[in-house]
Amino acid sequence: MVAGASENRVVMELNPQQYKRYGRHLILPDVGLEGQKKLLQSKILIIGTGGLGAPLQMYLAAAGIGTLGIVDFDVVDYSNLQRQIIHFTDDVGKPKVQSAAEKIRQINPDCQVVIHETMINSHNALDIIRSYDYVIDGTDNFPTRYCVNDACVLLKKPNIYGSIFRFEGQATVFYPGKGPCYRCLYPDPPPPGLVPSCAEGGVLGVLPGMIAMIQATEVIKLILGKGEPLIGRLVLYDALKMKLREVKLRRDPQCPVCGDHPTVTQLIDYQQFCGIPVGQEAADKEIPEMTPVDLKVKLDAHEDFLLLDVREPHEYDIARIPGSKLIPLNAVGQRISEIEPYKHKEIVVHCKSGGRSLRASKQLKAAGFSNVKNLAGGIGAWSDQVDSTVPKY
Repeated sequence: MVAGASENRVVMELNPQQYKRYGRHLILPDVGLEGQKKLLQSKILIIGTGGLGAPLQMYLAAAGIGTLGIVDFDVVDYSNLQRQIIHFTDDVGKPKVQSAAEKIRQINPDCQVVIHETMINSHNALDIIRSYDYVIDGTDNFPTRYCVNDACVLLKKPNIYGSIFRFEGQATVFYPGKGPCYRCLYPDPPPPGLVPSCAEGGVLGVLPGMIAMIQATEVIKLILGKGEPLIGRLVLYDALKMKLREVKLRRDPQCPVCGDHPTVTQLIDYQQFCGIPVGQEAADKEIPEMTPVDLKVKLDAHEDFLLLDVREPHEYDIARIPGSKLIPLNAVGQRISEIEPYKHKEIVVHCKSGGRSLRASKQLKAAGFSNVKNLAGGIGAWSDQVDSTVPKY
């Protein structure tokens, strides 16, 4: 684990190779020799080595950040390679932190890499974050975002935030004591399942590079003490329109974490705060699951049941289970009459991995359909267990 704080570090001198490596920084009046020393003495924690974390790590290592801490618990998958540019095809199956650390060391041996191969949560966030000067949030889920935010506020660490979805992204700097925090922007998490993940909704492969570039620029400005940081300003980027716009943010005096009278003074259970509400697990169990193998048996026997696909039409074009009827999740309510003939017959609902189909199953059950089952693992599991010719995406 990295220890120490930047203000207590001994001012070091550059060696001849470093003068060459950072020459374009050294001749910038707002960076110069002293600025480059600040970069080399800084300690930055990047949470996530995915779409945002990948370009962030590459740019910051090249810029001469002295210590990069990287947090992730996942392994490299083929689906990552379209946007997570620090990972190569040969890295598939490797832990992401290992893959990223290898590239960082090749980009710049000056950069010390500290690996945290774990999921950051309320039990370890304070211990991990405490040793760093700045935190960059490259995560893609709400429990982690709230956890990182609260830990940064409690430790008074700047949090350089970014998020991406489909063709849009946003970035800002949450700086305790100088501006709002994440909870000021989003006081409450959205209901579970309302906001689709990138795995469900997709993301343009080059989009993370744009948002990560903004995040990297902001942390370098903070280290150098130059320019106007994005404190109290949220940048919104629309790739399809190639437009950037800015929204002013204000600290909420009633914020439970950074407000005038904070009520959150220690980290909480963020899965419970953002995830499945109390009693939801029992409700989920009321929707029985069907395995892909059992579904194959039913299809082969030509049983009278409805196989309902609640994905989007463009997903249906990529891959489908023969005999399925497509009604996207957001259209189920409007097209309930098409499902009515199966009100008292068996309905098997599926999507990509099981999340959307579970929501559709609950909707059908609430509408009086008596025999609804959710396909466990969705069409991805069907490809794994039944028919490998069905593409996984």
